[in-house]
Amino acid sequence: MTASSTEVFHDPRKRAYLNPEGADKPLISTIGDDVLDRARRYRLGRIREQLAVHDCAAILLYDPVNIRYALDSSNMMVWTMHDPCRYALIVADGPAIMFEFEGALHVNDGLPGIDEVRLATSWMYLTKGDAVDRSVESWAAEIREALGPGHRRIAADRIDPAGVDALAKLGVDVIDGGRLTERARAIKSADELELMRWTIRVCEAGMARVYEASEPGRTENEIWAELHFENARSGGQYLETRLLLSGPHTNPWYSECSDRRVQLGEIIAFDTDMVGPYSYLADLSRSWTCGHVPFTPKQRELYAAARDQIEHNTALLWPGMSFEEFNAKSWRIPEKYQPYKYTCAVHGSGMADEWPFIPLHPDFDPDYSRGGFEENMVINVESLIAEQGSESIKLETQVLITADGPVRLDTFPWED
Repeated sequence: MTASSTEVFHDPRKRAYLNPEGADKPLISTIGDDVLDRARRYRLGRIREQLAVHDCAAILLYDPVNIRYALDSSNMMVWTMHDPCRYALIVADGPAIMFEFEGALHVNDGLPGIDEVRLATSWMYLTKGDAVDRSVESWAAEIREALGPGHRRIAADRIDPAGVDALAKLGVDVIDGGRLTERARAIKSADELELMRWTIRVCEAGMARVYEASEPGRTENEIWAELHFENARSGGQYLETRLLLSGPHTNPWYSECSDRRVQLGEIIAFDTDMVGPYSYLADLSRSWTCGHVPFTPKQRELYAAARDQIEHNTALLWPGMSFEEFNAKSWRIPEKYQPYKYTCAVHGSGMADEWPFIPLHPDFDPDYSRGGFEENMVINVESLIAEQGSESIKLETQVLITADGPVRLDTFPWED
């Protein structure tokens, strides 16, 4: 389906996921500011709780996903993933300071978690060249001043060695902040879940467009663009991957979509990896045939195995289930599929793929964590099934763990 298409859906169940006001109109959120403000306060509170648990005076954030989580500040998130020109410092017993690059301080106006906005000091070679040493010293001095007197220990999610050394010279010890941010983000509030459900709503509208565009002669890129289109016009952020593949291009997995033209009856398999409105992740996978013709016997066999894996592992997601017990009880992938298996059985989701990340049983490491699943975690259940010479079937669902067991957040239909 293109932006102006009015063709009849092959599967009416999937039509319901488009905008009921018309497929030519974007989805516009009706979530109130009160929900967003409560989610903001909750997320910043989770970060501060982790600072207390790990006895840190502050946390320094460069990862744009962590900055969005803690302060809801968003500014060119993809670009700042590789150009570290903006950062945040959250002091445990002091202010939350957003350091923004020149000309963009205004993007933080009205964000309640930010106490102060300052001009960022860049010290990457791209912007400072051979003046990097002088710049990093100025940067470290400002961080040290913001922390207050005394020897201080801080966490940092991403920091180059020069920054660690410059802070150390000023009496600041730096520990890895990944444990803090991952643990903070793992437990969702009711307001976060409302925001995530909206992203999933937008994603499923995009999936409906992908479904109808899955016609013979279309390129993989052309079909994949339908998801980008729906996400962008509905206020989403970006897609983290380019995983829509067809026919023999599905095996091995992890190729990127291309100009390959899809043929009638071939499998089209995809993984959305979509960061949508409010920067929440909708990470869903489906597989169907080009032209929506019935599965061949082999396609049906692979699809049935993938559904078995999804259903079996989803049913295990109860609060209190340890990771080790989950591994022991998880679906056992048949030997003929193991060379083509996926990298994990389940993983957490929030504003990106998150902790925990539990590999399939052949690769499980008991030292990964002695923890377990908790209420209000959001967990993605994965399946990739293929064998020598076959196409791949990719399926994935997003699941909320409740006191009463697992509840799927996505509802987009499986294939019959």
